[in-house]
Amino acid sequence: MSFELNPLLAGIDAPINYAAVRPEHIAPAIEALLARARRAVEAAADPSLAPDWESIITPLDDACEPLWRAWSVAAHLNAVVNTPALRDAYNAMLGPITEYSTWVGLHEGLYQQYLRLRTSSDFNHWTPARKRVIDLAIRNFRLSGVELEGEARKRYAELSEQQSRVSQKFSENVLDAIDGWSLAIDDASRLEGIPPDALSAVKVEGESRWVLNLKMPCYLPVMQYARDRGLRHTLYKAYATVASEQGDDNFDNSGLIEQSLALRAEEAGLLGFEHFAALRLQTRMAESSEEVTGFLRQLAERARPFAERDLAELKEFARTELGIADLEPWDVAYASERLRENRYAYSEDEVKQYFTEPRVVEGLFDVAQTLFGVTLKSCDIRGWHPDVRAANLVSPTGEVLGLLVMDLYARPAKQGGAWVDSERTRRRRPDGIQTPIVYLTCNFARGQDGKPALLTHDDVITLFHEAGHALHALLSEVDEPGVSAFAAVEWDAIELPSQFMENFCWEWPVVQRLTAHIDTRETLPRDLYDRMVQARNFQSGLQTVRQIEFALFDMLLHSRDQGLSIAEVLTQLDQVRDEVSVLRPPSWHRFPHSFSHLFAGGYGAGYYSYKWAEVLSADAFEAFEEAVERAAHEAHEAATALGAVDSATGERFRREILAVGGMRPAAESFKAFRGRAPRMDALLRHSGMADGSEPVA
Repeated sequence: MSFELNPLLAGIDAPINYAAVRPEHIAPAIEALLARARRAVEAAADPSLAPDWESIITPLDDACEPLWRAWSVAAHLNAVVNTPALRDAYNAMLGPITEYSTWVGLHEGLYQQYLRLRTSSDFNHWTPARKRVIDLAIRNFRLSGVELEGEARKRYAELSEQQSRVSQKFSENVLDAIDGWSLAIDDASRLEGIPPDALSAVKVEGESRWVLNLKMPCYLPVMQYARDRGLRHTLYKAYATVASEQGDDNFDNSGLIEQSLALRAEEAGLLGFEHFAALRLQTRMAESSEEVTGFLRQLAERARPFAERDLAELKEFARTELGIADLEPWDVAYASERLRENRYAYSEDEVKQYFTEPRVVEGLFDVAQTLFGVTLKSCDIRGWHPDVRAANLVSPTGEVLGLLVMDLYARPAKQGGAWVDSERTRRRRPDGIQTPIVYLTCNFARGQDGKPALLTHDDVITLFHEAGHALHALLSEVDEPGVSAFAAVEWDAIELPSQFMENFCWEWPVVQRLTAHIDTRETLPRDLYDRMVQARNFQSGLQTVRQIEFALFDMLLHSRDQGLSIAEVLTQLDQVRDEVSVLRPPSWHRFPHSFSHLFAGGYGAGYYSYKWAEVLSADAFEAFEEAVERAAHEAHEAATALGAVDSATGERFRREILAVGGMRPAAESFKAFRGRAPRMDALLRHSGMADGSEPVA
């Protein structure tokens, strides 16, 4: 194959023609780029080189950046348009990529060059970004086993390769198990209560038959609205046992969980750490597993009384109003939605008629413009699927700052969930600034019968969350890739911008920009908005302890000096539930088997970061609330009309949090923005769990 015809070998400054990428392009491109990167590493490790940036770091970045870009594209396509051929091609290169990464981390010659740079006379004259690149690289070399010798060094390399394969197979099993499950329904009465748009999406064309699946656009409406309790039980059990021993043996993740935990524990031991959590926390804000578990247990102590009241209210409502004497897990979403409707006189289905996807995206772009002074302008792109669209992020002076590529709808062979990836990071080159390219992926239900897609308010929050991640990369002013946001911000702070953006979905001026009824084009009525705000903390206690359950389970699981059997994993989960949970799933529930965050998504010993960063984000948003209070006190009508979308505070947030990426520790960035260390108060207040708070009766 001619390299000139391989789209993955496009120049770093040229766009990728995603539609032209074929499975057969992956191996030739990655092999060629790996060879080039290896040559660059060996050249950079030459001790005769002058210990300066241009001799060592620039050539390395020039050679390695195209490799990671091509691999990022291949990995992304494997997640969003998965086919057997593409999967095979990706997996064939997973080993060589992992082996290369491990080889670089263990390269003593290159490590010595970074030590030389750190002690060179030029170091003190470098920019803060360049200094931090060197400091973080030295730390990461040590955490990558560079100081290991002999058999320990060899074993470390084996562990890295094995872990990457276990992680990839875990993810494949979850995808295949979900894609492989369906339930045909030809009795329309069993579907009573489910919204028409959700049913239209699964109806077999030309037949009176519906095929249900476990993708969220189908699963959630069934669980929330189906009156048929047996149907809810069927889907609940199918989803609760995904990729476990209770389904297809080919997709059972039990053994992979055991392998993953054993490999991680062994890796930590090789590097001299007590357990995997201690290893992972070397690159986090939190300093120890004890600090994390203490934080989680403190939060659980505050939240559990509210969760118990939430559950008691739900059980009483289910018994008296729905005739459900014994509330089961497959009844919870259904009963909760009925209770919400009863208490606040609205349903999620009613609300989503106002949130059409084009209007929501337009409103999101408006918020970004008001907060950060940037414009998102649609542009053409040769995408991997017809769903794909793109927008350039443009500064007030007309400068293109980056490219946002969005893929918003669920479909077969696409990984579930929502996430952001970076294809290319910002970098200063001799001929100017290389701008970032960012993928934003969601799994919303598409519109039916030629109409726009309708988003639930939770969908809108998800979109704003992912947009926060994207803006973290797109608004970067970091000139060195080694300290870009996704490369260097501590994992337990990386969720700050995303969770921060969620808050604007509750601001009345923003909601007006986000809504246009599917039929009437009217914005969301104020009285309906007020009821939504009243319901904002509906079951916040239950939701909080659920997240604490996941996070505490994760941290305790990885605070062992050896692996666990699958039975021990499930026992650990039961013990965590005994401590913090109020809702207990059935004994056959197999939540860990599809917990991709832990076993395939990089969140192992890091799931607590969602709650940790939520403290940061709530406190950060409080600065915007304070700006509103000041404006109201000073009678600035123009300012208060925008609610918390305060451009002056937004500019400070952009400058001190988003623009600096990982150029400094996240704690310093937060303090630069807020003027102090973070506090838990705002999170508890936003969640309706502050001292003296009472659940809404």
